[in-house]
Amino acid sequence: MSSIFKAIDRNGERWLLLVFYVMLVGTMFIEVVRREVFSYSSIWGEEMVRYSFIYLAWIGAASAVKERGHIRIDVIMNYVGPRAKALLYIFGDVVMFVVAVIALYWSWESVHVSWKFNSVTHGLRIGQYFFLFAVPFGFALVTFRLVQSFLRDLSDLRNGRPVYEGDKLFD
Repeated sequence: MSSIFKAIDRNGERWLLLVFYVMLVGTMFIEVVRREVFSYSSIWGEEMVRYSFIYLAWIGAASAVKERGHIRIDVIMNYVGPRAKALLYIFGDVVMFVVAVIALYWSWESVHVSWKFNSVTHGLRIGQYFFLFAVPFGFALVTFRLVQSFLRDLSDLRNGRPVYEGDKLFD
């Protein structure tokens, strides 16, 4: 059973990103063909693309936190030692964790209100809370990945290993 959890931990965001990306591109392709060939389009297709993109963005944010691939200014990291670098990454993770927990709390409010009043989307006519849930789901994933990052950095700091910096876009 632990191998399943390891696979989910290693590739969970990738699989979810793939699902939502395929849904986005497939629906967009179908809608373009329908509009250009048949001169007809649907409101549900536009909604599917929009909501797939929202889930894609929030899951991608969690993936970026996991891989330390989010946008950051790291010029100072080139001039400090490994211990200071680890402390700076830990400080950044703690600050981002506080922001993510606050955002998770407040984003859950809109899902709760939508659930309470049973609001539905205009085109798909299904509960809007399914789509509003993307934001707290994304922040929950970000929070989980920040805790993992914090523990990894703390372990690296204690054992004298260089801190994980992720892949760099430009060198």
